[in-house]
Amino acid sequence: MAFTLRQLQFFVAAAEQGSVSGAARVLSISQSSVTEAIRALEEDLGVSLFERQARGLQITHRGSAFLRHARQILGDVASARQAFREEASQVTGRLSLGVTSLVAGYVLSDLLARFRRAFPQVELNVIEDSGEYLQHLLIGGELDVAVLLTSSVKDRLALHVETLLVSQYRLWLPLGHELAQQEAIELEQLVGLPMIQLMVEEIEESMKQLMQSLSVRPEIAFRTRSVEAVRSLVATGAGIAILPGMVYRPWSLEGDRIEIRDVSGDLPSVQVGLAWRRGAPLSDAARNFLRSAQSAISDR
Repeated sequence: MAFTLRQLQFFVAAAEQGSVSGAARVLSISQSSVTEAIRALEEDLGVSLFERQARGLQITHRGSAFLRHARQILGDVASARQAFREEASQVTGRLSLGVTSLVAGYVLSDLLARFRRAFPQVELNVIEDSGEYLQHLLIGGELDVAVLLTSSVKDRLALHVETLLVSQYRLWLPLGHELAQQEAIELEQLVGLPMIQLMVEEIEESMKQLMQSLSVRPEIAFRTRSVEAVRSLVATGAGIAILPGMVYRPWSLEGDRIEIRDVSGDLPSVQVGLAWRRGAPLSDAARNFLRSAQSAISDR
């Protein structure tokens, strides 16, 4: 397996700091990540890059030779990136972007941050609305691109659709719940347990279909359109929830812990991606946003 730029970065940091702990500190990562990267790099190259000593790392002769190459590679990559950034910073125009509420809260910020860094001169106009209405705006030419749940797109003849992220449904539990002792739970084990149901976009429809497939349906203790409300209710023991992994966070706003577990069975998934109108030329701003979003998701 070929080495990665990340492995090179970790190796250079370890060589410059003289220790795994020093490299981890300057990179703001765990020591185990540095150790694993160096080990993988040595296996790939077939040489020992460091001698492990009680007080740190001593770079070997071959390690010193490879350090020159690693610095050169990282320098060339940095120069190439800077060249593209300078070119991108000159791009102007206007981008009309649509987003659904669920995507806005959990996916959009990363996409916009990356796009704004790369194309700071592009004017952004972002509209949040339902997936159905965003599709109407796309077909009418009022939006350039939408970021939404792609499985909800109905008119595939009028719209290009590209799924970027697939998120499986997971079980949310309060800390100390008896089911949290298991790594995977059967759907039938949820029967009779109070459930908090999120009523947002296609999640509502997916969960209805899932509940109907069970021989005995779980008791719905509370329905809400707020993910934060679900988080708080689950964390305080008011019920359990089944939601896409992408919206999971381990803590409620009150600071209570939430556990997450896999559920065995035919669970739905959420597909997040991009949609734009067929047959209409994309502006430079829209085309650059598509590329930036594809890159942002692939780097996750």
